[in-house]
Amino acid sequence: MKIIRTFLLIILFSYQIAYADNTIEFENWKKQFKSEALSNEISEKTIDLVMANIRFLPKVIEYDRFQPEFYEDTKTYISKRSSDKKVKKGIKFYSKNLDLINNVEDKFKIEKELLLALMGIETNFGTYVGKMDILSSLATLSFDKRRSRFFTNELLILLKLIDKNEIDYKTLYGSWAGAFGFFQFMPSTIKNHAIDYNNDNHIDLKNAEDAYASAANYLNNMGWNDQTPCFYKIDLENNIPKKYLNVSAKKLNNKRKIKFFKKYIKNHHILDSIDETIKVAIVTPDKDIIPDAETLNPAYIVFHNYEIILKWNRSLRFALAVCTLKDKIKNEI
Repeated sequence: MKIIRTFLLIILFSYQIAYADNTIEFENWKKQFKSEALSNEISEKTIDLVMANIRFLPKVIEYDRFQPEFYEDTKTYISKRSSDKKVKKGIKFYSKNLDLINNVEDKFKIEKELLLALMGIETNFGTYVGKMDILSSLATLSFDKRRSRFFTNELLILLKLIDKNEIDYKTLYGSWAGAFGFFQFMPSTIKNHAIDYNNDNHIDLKNAEDAYASAANYLNNMGWNDQTPCFYKIDLENNIPKKYLNVSAKKLNNKRKIKFFKKYIKNHHILDSIDETIKVAIVTPDKDIIPDAETLNPAYIVFHNYEIILKWNRSLRFALAVCTLKDKIKNEI
């Protein structure tokens, strides 16, 4: 028992030293970042006001290193995020916001069930938007070396939005990665796609009107087509060349026309109603992630709309879950 106690004390002491070192380095980073922010034409008043309370969050680094998309198999990931309970909650949200949702669908040509699915998966229909201090989260990830440039740019964009009085910095609590609001927009997404739908001269993504319309505007701008499918689950023949199997969400490679892939798909009849000249890709999301996963199962043939969801969140499983929940909600509306 004494040995275990000593071992735990050593671990705790080591952690305290590492934390102290990071805190000191982080304070030095803040000084360097201020210079970069000033060079990006952000006022010193805004920088000092916002940066005064920014702190290093070690928990954010932990979250960054372990994300569920990378460890749950596809079946588990999808089932958790498209449950009957989730569908019922989506229908309830729809009934309470009927006029808003229908008007947004008409204006932006984005199906209500898609928006409901995204909102349901991102924040459980606005009931969990995150409690992390977004400014500190972005600063911590900017300070961290793994994806420093990306998060530095996001932090600079957010400071510019605050500087222009488009966003109230006091409301910025959300995900550990710096995403905000009912649909978890990153600062660059807020800048490029968020809109003041209720015309109150302020963009509030924790308000259903601004949030819902902003998500629809984002999908519309990215090219979502409400007349085409997202994906079909398929059974592959053993002779399909492995080069056609996409395991990464970064970029889908080796797209071919449906008619080309049919010879490799056992249940290709499910595609008979689709224009066979459309170019598609095949994804096998478990292979390079889950230990001992089958090479050909599960497999999905994915369309342009699927890639639109990948732009929203670069995860093969996320896109599959969104489209699955979308179809389930559609069947209930």
